[in-house]
This record gives sequence, structure tokens and C-alpha cells, in this order.
Amino acid sequence: MSETGADETHFGFHTVDRAAKAGLVRGVFDSVAGRYDLMNDLMSGGVHRLWKRAMVDWLAPRDGQHVLDVAGGTGDIAFRIRERAPGARVSVADINASMVGVGRDRAVDRALLSGIDWLVADAEKLPLPAASVDAYTIAFGIRNVTDIPAALAEARRVLKPGGRFLCLEFSTLKIAALRPLYDAWSFKALPRIGKAVADDEDSYRYLAESIRKFPDQATFATMIATAGLGQVKVRNLSGGIAALHSAWRI
Repeated sequence: MSETGADETHFGFHTVDRAAKAGLVRGVFDSVAGRYDLMNDLMSGGVHRLWKRAMVDWLAPRDGQHVLDVAGGTGDIAFRIRERAPGARVSVADINASMVGVGRDRAVDRALLSGIDWLVADAEKLPLPAASVDAYTIAFGIRNVTDIPAALAEARRVLKPGGRFLCLEFSTLKIAALRPLYDAWSFKALPRIGKAVADDEDSYRYLAESIRKFPDQATFATMIATAGLGQVKVRNLSGGIAALHSAWRI
């Protein structure tokens, strides 16, 4: 694969204009929004639920806190936070209106009519004041952002001093013996499942490729620190298939 230039970036294994990536990603999630949570179950064998529980456990939200959940359109993390801390306020921000629509519908189904607000917003340009939230969470979204350093800088900007950053993302598998099996699952099985369940093979091929293009644990930790967040810590999940990155605005 060729290196990208200043005006180019990766969309999976393809090189595209930076200005085009957000629209391409939006198209992927517009396509899969209605079956996104079902596909997460199929893609991970349901393990994503354990990873998200581990994320909220580490976050340990409290009543009275304002948590911003970015790229959380379907509400999975927001609902878990409210279950743990019913008196917390959660703002869900997602660039995809289709995903936000799914989340709002799920909230109504759960009778969660207050305490969660929904924003169609770009992670690189959040419509929130500086130093306005107690915690910033993002699960399986940061790898789809065009300018990851810009999104990390926005996370620092909106966090209050002493505020918590917590990111759950697919990462680099640390068990070498499992890599052939993991690659076969990612690049052969997932697109076929996407075709069968969501009638969308290409979107799930992109999702698998985007995982491989995302920085490894140590590199991403350095990016977080470079954005001005401190006390960066990493926890590998399922041998590094996913990882939690925690940091604080000091």
C-alpha cells in the first residue's frame, strides 16, 4: 500500500481525498444503521457487550456528571451509563443522522425520555463549550474519524480540568498464533455475514480494513498524550482484539 499525501487519507485499504472520507464513512453507517447492533453481535460473537461493560466499569460514572459519548449514535454506551448512574446526563454526538435516529428510537422504547440528549455532530468540531463535560467516551468510532489528532484535541477542549477521556476501539492482536484465524474471520467471514444479514458486503469489508489501518496500542497512546491529555493508560481486551485507552485532562 502506498503512503498517503497531505491531502489524502485511508478509507480501509484504499487511498482517498481527505475531504471525501467523512462522506464515505457516512455512507457506510447510513447503510448499516438499522442493523448495526445486530451486526456487532455477529461480528464479535457478542463479546462487544463485555468490552462495553468493561468500559463503563472503568469509567465508573456518577450521578450529577455530564458525559459526552461521541460516535455513540445507537445509544449503547449512553444506556449503560444511565443504568449505572441514573442521575448522570449523557450527550450523544454522532456525525450520522441515521445512527442518531436509531438511538432516539431505542431510547423511546426504553422510556428514557430525559437525561440523554442527541446531537448530529462531527467529532472534529463538537458544538459544545470548552471545559463543559466531566467525561468523554468514544467506542468503536475514533478509527473512522478523518483527522484523529483533531478529534483528540477536541476531546481535551471540551473536558473540564480533571475530566476523563475513555476510548474503546479495535486494536492490534497480541497473540501471534491467532492472527491467521483472526484475518480469515475479518476478511472472509465478516463481508459474507454483512451480505447475508445487512445486504451490504462492502461496508463490512471496510469495517474490517479500518481496524487494520488503526494505530496500535502504544502509537495511539502517544497520540493521546500529544493531544495534551495526561496519565494515559491502556488495557487490552481479548488479547488485544480491542483495547481501552484512558486519560485525563490535567
